[in-house]
Amino acid sequence: MKKYVLLFLFLMTGSSFAQQKTYCNPINIDYGYCPIPNFVTQGKHRATADPVITFFKGEYYLFSTNQWGYWHSKDMSDWKFIPRKFLRPEHDVYDELCAPSVSFVNDTLLVLGSTHTKEFPIWMSTNPEVDDWKELVHKSEAGAWDPQIFWDKEKDEVYLYYGSSNLYPLYVVKLNRKTFQPEGEPVPVLALNDDEHGWERFGEHNDNTFMQPFTEGAFMTKHNNRYYLQYGAPGTEFSGYSDGVYTSATPMGPFEYQSHNPFSYKPGGFARGAGHGATYQDRNDDYWHVSTIVVSVKNNFERRLGIWPAGFDADGVLYSNTAYGDYPTFLPSEKKNHLKGSFSGWMLLNYNKPIQVSSVLGGFNANFANDEDIKTYWSAKTGAKGEYIISDLGEKSTINAIQLNYADQDAELMGKPSHTTGHKYVISISDDGKNWKKLVDKSKNDNDVPHDYIELERPAQARFVKLENIEMPTGKFALSGFRIFGKGMGQAPDAVQNFSPLRAAPRKKGERRNVWFKWQQNPLADGYVIYFGKSPDKLYGSIMVYGKNEYYFNGLDKSDAYYFQIEAFSGNGRGPKSDIKKSE
Repeated sequence: MKKYVLLFLFLMTGSSFAQQKTYCNPINIDYGYCPIPNFVTQGKHRATADPVITFFKGEYYLFSTNQWGYWHSKDMSDWKFIPRKFLRPEHDVYDELCAPSVSFVNDTLLVLGSTHTKEFPIWMSTNPEVDDWKELVHKSEAGAWDPQIFWDKEKDEVYLYYGSSNLYPLYVVKLNRKTFQPEGEPVPVLALNDDEHGWERFGEHNDNTFMQPFTEGAFMTKHNNRYYLQYGAPGTEFSGYSDGVYTSATPMGPFEYQSHNPFSYKPGGFARGAGHGATYQDRNDDYWHVSTIVVSVKNNFERRLGIWPAGFDADGVLYSNTAYGDYPTFLPSEKKNHLKGSFSGWMLLNYNKPIQVSSVLGGFNANFANDEDIKTYWSAKTGAKGEYIISDLGEKSTINAIQLNYADQDAELMGKPSHTTGHKYVISISDDGKNWKKLVDKSKNDNDVPHDYIELERPAQARFVKLENIEMPTGKFALSGFRIFGKGMGQAPDAVQNFSPLRAAPRKKGERRNVWFKWQQNPLADGYVIYFGKSPDKLYGSIMVYGKNEYYFNGLDKSDAYYFQIEAFSGNGRGPKSDIKKSE
């Protein structure tokens, strides 16, 4: 019987097993251009942040800051945008839906934007697949910034969590179940403790003391009758932007710090930052976490979105798996253990490999297109047809997927454009750099795809990959990441040698929130992933490091012991993990 099942799969898919679909962070949606004039003095650019995804009536709904609408999808890959401004005519503000709350009560989806006044409505819809919204509450009396309405289904009670400040804590207030207005006084539930928690300190590397860190982005998840209050810190501008969590037996606390924090963290790699997000379940009841990715080049609030596999372990610890989180990752297909990750195993083939381009605008050099830094980018002199970039993989390799990350050089748009051309291009491959075969033809594409991700139906083999521009929606032909994924033909790196985490001894004075990692450089490695945690079986934190053999990490909790592990990787695969090292 088994052989007939395999034969059926072969006839249906062209292979012995159906290929599971993947995605790649930053997710590819038609991000709007920043609508706030004083935020674009250094260049018009796309921007959004503070995302929420919820699975409602068989669809995933994605809302984020100031997009003048929202997205929905059946598979977390193909997102369709629905234009909608959640404002009344008297609201003349840019922040029409900043850091929105999105949740549902029974068969009704609820949406609320941030406001310090008591003016904004709570919107409701039983059919959000189209623009079909009504006011549930005309004027919400909460006046909450970064709100989240949480429905405790088992108790049929509703709560509002909110707050965004470097002075004040996060709050919760119970809402009347019928009126959805505050019932009683707000209760402070969470404040930062950066003296103890290194990752909560302000700054790109949690090392800046000129300003108090910010806490924001309250989000509540209930699991096994326990309440998980999530929060973002220390600032949305930084690669270490993270989400932590406190837990409680009741929705209003008191809350206790989860020992394994931050639970959503991605300071290294191409797409950096994993803060101010939301935890949700897919159609198989597996958990995911959506959060903010930092760009912060043309403006501090230039940002994108990322989705990470998440879950609760057997001890009730909330985690998010961000290791190789900006490489191709499997989408939901069946019930999974997200502790093992959903990484496809396709490696980046062209990190720092030779690049040829048609032209260069000023200092936006060609090598910025494959240096694995979203903050740097190559730009051609024009956005005209015929501008191109060629990546030399160094050897003939198997190509499974390609991601194109466009940079907004000399963009002319603001807000959500109603009419624009899509990104039009052609991708070709070659073994010698002279004779080219067309691989992907999007010369007639009408979709806006700023982080286009192409998973090939069948793997291709080539040494050279050429991207040729046909037409841009706006601005120059510019890329922050021309990323090619698959498997090289060479040897994967060996185990990392002489891995040494150095931390101040408990008996001595010193900064216990910091650790200095050193290791022996591996000649076969492009980079390394460092894993960390407070238990050898819970190394849930990860840091991706390219091209170096040291890393300063300032995100430890001062009072606790830690465990560390490291592995090397390259376009040829991942090396074995090192022995686990303990630091008291």
